[in-house]
Amino acid sequence: MLVFLQNQNQGSLSALLSPPEKESQSGAVVRDRSVSVVLLAGGKGKRMGATMPKQYLLLFDQPIALYSFHTFSAMLEVKEIIVVCDPSYKDIFQDAKGNYQAELKFALPGKERQDSVFNGLQAVDSSSELVCVHDSARPLVLQEDVKKVLKDGLLNGAAVLGVPAKATIKEANSESFVVRTLDRKTLWEMQTPQVIKPELLRKGFELVNRKGLEVTDDVSIVEHLKHPVYITEGSYTNIKVTTPDDLLLAERILNINAGETSK
Repeated sequence: MLVFLQNQNQGSLSALLSPPEKESQSGAVVRDRSVSVVLLAGGKGKRMGATMPKQYLLLFDQPIALYSFHTFSAMLEVKEIIVVCDPSYKDIFQDAKGNYQAELKFALPGKERQDSVFNGLQAVDSSSELVCVHDSARPLVLQEDVKKVLKDGLLNGAAVLGVPAKATIKEANSESFVVRTLDRKTLWEMQTPQVIKPELLRKGFELVNRKGLEVTDDVSIVEHLKHPVYITEGSYTNIKVTTPDDLLLAERILNINAGETSK
């Protein structure tokens, strides 16, 4: 998903894996055990063409969904992880919990993404200060990026990981003729996690459900409240595994990271 920003001064991209630094916000301190993670793992993944949902396909030695599950479980800020999945896949996460301190909960997936997020929100602990929604099909999210977006979410009420768009984006009409070329320097590609204060997300859902609105990501719910959403600079490696090519790319990134770690 791409977002168009007005009056955003953004420098050129220097490398695939290293987006340009944006001045980060500071001053927010996310307390230990104050974050509820809603891990979306109920999608069908039809574009992968596999016999099971893509998030449960093996990426090397473990299901794709477990990569981000382990990332969040190891964070002191995380109080609980609410996995939104078909009950037949609950054992995958239960077996992986191990000695992690974060509580493991489950919720049923809905018809659309926003329904799944809503179901997960119902299980969020009343004392949580932030809700962190993540697609389990994004296995390579970095813990350092999660920490940044959590701080920005606490400071602003809502924040989302994103990276500056690299491709030229053109708007077309219904006949596929170009209408205009958008300014790439003001375009961002949205990722997850998307972090929102619980009370704000609940108010957003009240509005969306009352008006029967459909949204494609979580911060869009907040946008309908006219509440500002901050974009936290993420990493280009935080890809969403949707097609077989994406799976190959994820394997390649993991191989590169493993090689760098061993040096």
